[in-house]
Amino acid sequence: MQNHFGEIAGVLTALFWTVTSMAFESAGKKVGSLSVNLIRLVIAFFFIGFYSWFVRGYFFPTDATLFQWQWLALSGLVGFVIGDLLLFQALVVIGARISMLVMALAPPFAALIGWLLLDEVLSVKSLLGMAITLTGIVIVILKREKTEENGTVTRRIKSNYSLQGILLALGGALGQGAGLVISKKGMGGYDAFSSAQIRVLTGVVGFIFILTFMKRWPRFKAALKNIPAMKRITLGAFFGPFLGVSFSLLAVQHTKAGIAATLMSVTPVLIIAPAVILFKEKINWKEILGAIITVIGVAFFFL
Repeated sequence: MQNHFGEIAGVLTALFWTVTSMAFESAGKKVGSLSVNLIRLVIAFFFIGFYSWFVRGYFFPTDATLFQWQWLALSGLVGFVIGDLLLFQALVVIGARISMLVMALAPPFAALIGWLLLDEVLSVKSLLGMAITLTGIVIVILKREKTEENGTVTRRIKSNYSLQGILLALGGALGQGAGLVISKKGMGGYDAFSSAQIRVLTGVVGFIFILTFMKRWPRFKAALKNIPAMKRITLGAFFGPFLGVSFSLLAVQHTKAGIAATLMSVTPVLIIAPAVILFKEKINWKEILGAIITVIGVAFFFL
């Protein structure tokens, strides 16, 4: 089992992200995605701090080098602030299930950014994996719509879901992919939980600026008083930026980044059952097929 620690961490990350995406979708619809983002990061900061203090004797990562701080902070800005800001709005617009399906593009994005920044060469097999992944997503988000006008029947390709929501989720996938590459570069052999805390801290600072610029502090204060939303945010913070992000960094440390990202990307399949049970969403065969093809594409891309 020790030899597969990274792979196990990747699978656990997918499970954690399944829980957190459902929790944050529900909370975001109640109090708004900006408030959810800042509150969950503050809660996660203390979760990680107390864990690190108990395990390592450091509540705050003062033993990290300047190099690690710089790259992990940049990763937090790209992944948490930009990527998650877009993703959380996508959760509100098109829901967790479709958002997480589009987020399956994060591994190919990570590989592409790795090629651009680290000179990693993309093979024909990798390009084919990207094509399969995109095919799975297109099956889910597009449909052929038949319309009749002046006695003439026409068929048009139309999205099942909001274009704005799809673009927001794509931005989230790009941010997560870039954040993963930057995290790996900055973390090295440093503790994964403390690395996650540096990223979380950057996210907190970023969202404080955003809330101030957009004058959303009254909504933030109202969100703190919404007990049902706060329960969901706390649950999401525990399984998301605390366990999920930390275990994703553990996975990257102990196995190849591509394999780790592949295992994390099974969230779209894992989320189908709770979406049906908890939110009573209707699933058609195209969505199930698309989710399966998407995950196969990601697996083909990396394995």
